[in-house]
Amino acid sequence: MKPVITLLGDSISAGFGLRPSEALPNQLEIALAGLGVDATVWGSGVSGDASADGLRRIARAVHRDTALCVVAFGGNDLMQLVAPDRTEANLTAIIEWLEARDIAVVLAGMRAPPWAGVYGLMFDQTFARLSRRRGLHVYPFLLEGVALTARYNLPDRIHPNAEGVKVIARGLAPVVAKALADRTAFDDAGRTSL
Repeated sequence: MKPVITLLGDSISAGFGLRPSEALPNQLEIALAGLGVDATVWGSGVSGDASADGLRRIARAVHRDTALCVVAFGGNDLMQLVAPDRTEANLTAIIEWLEARDIAVVLAGMRAPPWAGVYGLMFDQTFARLSRRRGLHVYPFLLEGVALTARYNLPDRIHPNAEGVKVIARGLAPVVAKALADRTAFDDAGRTSL
């Protein structure tokens, strides 16, 4: 049976301004297949969601058969100037909820733009600190290679276009594939030791 991956996040996960076939869930599934990983990717992104919104809806947002969840919040926290320690607390609670249900986690980070000053520096440290503390698989910046690059963004200059999403999917897929492989190895080791 194919492993189920849930992509829990905001408008980037939801495919804002794109057709479903162009959106990140579908493109991540394609990118994983290109790496030889046959998985089903469920999109659970809601445009406008910050980390607190994701925490509030997690029980109904994560597919019950999920083997791995990509947690992809931060952009709206950044735009709303949510205190970085609050964002970290929300993400920690999401991760703990997932781990308590034996769901592997990949944390997709976000970065502040260069002009965000001290707040930006504090915000950026949130994801690295959380991944170190929790020992997570992490994709440090969800918009790597896409942010601030006009040809990869919609006219709003915030959301990735179809080509930008492909760049994101190609970058994210190896991290997800490694996390799935590690989960499988752990599960196999557990069964062997029984």
